[in-house]
Amino acid sequence: MAFDLAEPRYIKETGLEARIARIVEPVAIDLGFSLVRIKITPENGCTLQIMAEDQNGRFTITDCETLSKDLSPVLDVEDPIDREYHLEVSSPGIDRPLVRKRDFERFVGHEAKVELSDMINGRKRFRGEIGPVDDTGVIIILPDAPGGTDPEHKLAFADIAEAKLVMTDKLMDMARADQELHPIDDDETETVEYADADNDVSEEKN
Repeated sequence: MAFDLAEPRYIKETGLEARIARIVEPVAIDLGFSLVRIKITPENGCTLQIMAEDQNGRFTITDCETLSKDLSPVLDVEDPIDREYHLEVSSPGIDRPLVRKRDFERFVGHEAKVELSDMINGRKRFRGEIGPVDDTGVIIILPDAPGGTDPEHKLAFADIAEAKLVMTDKLMDMARADQELHPIDDDETETVEYADADNDVSEEKN
């Protein structure tokens, strides 16, 4: 099956972040990238964080720079943020957000934290192993389920508000194996920041 850059994200932004996502996503797709997440933080006064990846779930310094340079003029024209801000483009990282069906499928067997939009059976937060995935949702297997109860919980994608991987030795081993297959120069970083005021570039080590 071909990699779908525009595969729907089950976890989406709201408000201003959603508006910016609608601006950013077409630009990312045109460059061969998938948008992962948009987030506005008070860091450095105001920072617009844009997280993206290629079809292999990676994002190099060159990819960051390419997306940053193409996005900057578009954001200048659209002007979605009414104050000075810093533009920060980065990779998803190791303990990445899980925002699409394919993310859960890729990390079956790894540990994740999932928060639902509303409580289900008195519970809103789940932390456990990612189990089988289908078109409607994912099974999370709880390690601390009380005796006599089913540790497997089927969570519908439509009900998930936020999900991300938990940093574990198993996840680190997977990241090291990927790094060995696709080495990144030690001098490279996977985050690029642009100051909105003067468009100077500052690179941040991961």
